[in-house]
Amino acid sequence: MTDRITTLSPNTQGYLVSDTQRNKVLRNTYGLLSLSLLPTVAGAWLGVATGIGNMMTGLMGMLVFLAIAFGFIYAIEKTKNSAAGVPVLLGFTFFMGIMLSALIGRTLGYSNGPQLVMTAFGGTAGVFLAMSALASSIKRDISGMGQWLFMGVVVLLIGGLINMFFQSSVMFLVMSVMSIGIFSAFMVYDLKRIIDGGETNYISATLALYLDIINVFQSLLSILGIFGGERD
Repeated sequence: MTDRITTLSPNTQGYLVSDTQRNKVLRNTYGLLSLSLLPTVAGAWLGVATGIGNMMTGLMGMLVFLAIAFGFIYAIEKTKNSAAGVPVLLGFTFFMGIMLSALIGRTLGYSNGPQLVMTAFGGTAGVFLAMSALASSIKRDISGMGQWLFMGVVVLLIGGLINMFFQSSVMFLVMSVMSIGIFSAFMVYDLKRIIDGGETNYISATLALYLDIINVFQSLLSILGIFGGERD
C-alpha cells in the first residue's frame, strides 16, 4: 500500500511528503530534542561550578557568544545530512548550557533559586506542550509568519545591544516578555513546518525548536528572578 501524499502550497510551492515520512521526522525530532537537553544540563552544571559562563559578559562577551553560536549553527547546517550532524548539534547544546550558567548561577543565589529554576523549566515545558497542541490544530498556512517573527528576533538583538549601554531594568523586562511571545510563536511555526512537510531534516528541525525552547526558558527565568527572587 502506498503512502498518502499530502500537497500544500505555501509560498506557491507544494510539499510532497508522505504521512510516514512526516511522522518519522516529527518522532526523530522529539527524540533528539529530548537528548539535547542532557548536554545542556551538563554544560550548565559545569558553568555554574567553574564560573566560566560569567566570562561572557558585556559587549565583547555578547559578540564572542554570537560568533561561536552562529559558527555552530553553520556547522550543524553543513553536517545535517551526515553522521556528524548529531554530535555537532549536541556540542552546540553543551555550549548553550554553559552560556545559560551565568543566569542560572545568579538565580541560585536567591534563597528560593532552585524553585525558580524548576518553575521556569516547568513553565517552558507547559508552553511547548501548548504550542504543540496549537500547531497540530491549525489547518491554515502560517508560513508567512516566518518573516515577521525573524524581524522580531532582529528587534530583540538590537534592543539587547542598546540596553547594554542603558542598563534599563524596564527595557530588559519588556524585551523578556517580547522574547517569550516571539519564540512561543516560533514554536508553532517550526512545528507546523514539520507537520506540513516543509521541514524534512530532523536535525534542522531539532535545532530550530531547541533555540525556541532555550530562549523561552531564559526569558522566563529572568522574569521570575526579577519578581520572585528572595534574599536571605
